[in-house]
Amino acid sequence: MHVRGDTGVEVSSRCLAGRTVLFAVSGGIAAVESVKLARELRRHGASIVTMMTSSAERIITPLALSWGSGTDVLTDWDPEMAQLDGFDGVLLAPATRNTIAKHIHGIIDSPVMMALSAARGNGTPLLFVPSMHDDLFDDPVTGELIDALEADGASVLVDDSSEDRRKQPDAITIVAKFCNILNKELDNRRRIAITLGANRAPIDAVRAIQNASSGQTGWAIAEHLHRMGHDIICIAGKTSASPSFLLPDVRRDGTPDGMLSVSLEVANAENKPEAWIHAAAVLDYYAPPEERKRASGEESWELTLSPGPKHIAKLSPLVGKSIRIGFKLEVGVSETVLVERAMEQIATYGVDAVVANIMGEARDENTPRCRIVKPDGSVYSMKDDLELCEAIEAIISSN
Repeated sequence: MHVRGDTGVEVSSRCLAGRTVLFAVSGGIAAVESVKLARELRRHGASIVTMMTSSAERIITPLALSWGSGTDVLTDWDPEMAQLDGFDGVLLAPATRNTIAKHIHGIIDSPVMMALSAARGNGTPLLFVPSMHDDLFDDPVTGELIDALEADGASVLVDDSSEDRRKQPDAITIVAKFCNILNKELDNRRRIAITLGANRAPIDAVRAIQNASSGQTGWAIAEHLHRMGHDIICIAGKTSASPSFLLPDVRRDGTPDGMLSVSLEVANAENKPEAWIHAAAVLDYYAPPEERKRASGEESWELTLSPGPKHIAKLSPLVGKSIRIGFKLEVGVSETVLVERAMEQIATYGVDAVVANIMGEARDENTPRCRIVKPDGSVYSMKDDLELCEAIEAIISSN
């Protein structure tokens, strides 16, 4: 397969590294998004074989898709029969109703249809992304076809209705789902709870105090673990950052007591998490709020802050057998002091590792993004978010 040299992409993760995937495009109008989708697959390390139906060629040219995928595009029968090669996964996007119906009934009239049939026969993971008008989607026959796909073991990703259409989800969402499907087959996939974001506590009817945390790191970790096939529960406080795609289970409460209550509920559930990541910036001190708005213009307002419950301490008796990763942020301290305080958290709460940060270093190119401290005292410097996410995933999947 010829790989073009002028179509490079910036690596977002290695979640599909070493995987060869078939990206098939059928003739819906959403085929115009295929270039973005091919490039997103490559951003996560996939090696792509690309095919188009003849109907898809009427909407987007093979040349354009070749640029996006970095490879030649198969559009017709080929003596090498690339459609029968072994793939780690097959993605059909868009999946028209016509293509789905032909697949369900075993019709093979193109390389794409042969590839889909062969994948079903050998148990290769399949993801179909239907895109059509609501009238077509609401036809009971469409529902029967989608049910048949799922009964065959295929996965189906359908977006909510918008402008009377079931539009194709964005490329980031599709590839995240595809990564999750393929990586669920790896060993030691876990159910993981991650707390993230900041806490905010009112001091009167309109004012509040809040920790400084955007939630960006927590979302990045959650997204990576989802792509790697884990089952993620996000317990999110106040966040100014947003995830790049819709995570399947996000539970929000920005107050200190509310976040703790949600965490305890998750910890006491029948289907308990096997791992916990305590990334939230919990508000350790707050004051009882005044019921009304304090009048403006007063010269001063003295607040007495009292310590609130330590979430990690409250959860420890319930989650002690889980894999646990704590976070420690310090300001203006040396690396030695930072590591000492991380080791204190390990000793006190029995966590398996601590992500230790010095404020100001995370976005400074000349300093580590953070450090991971282990119970044996070993310290590993992380250079960026990707390295941090991969290190956390390695801790969780290797224990």
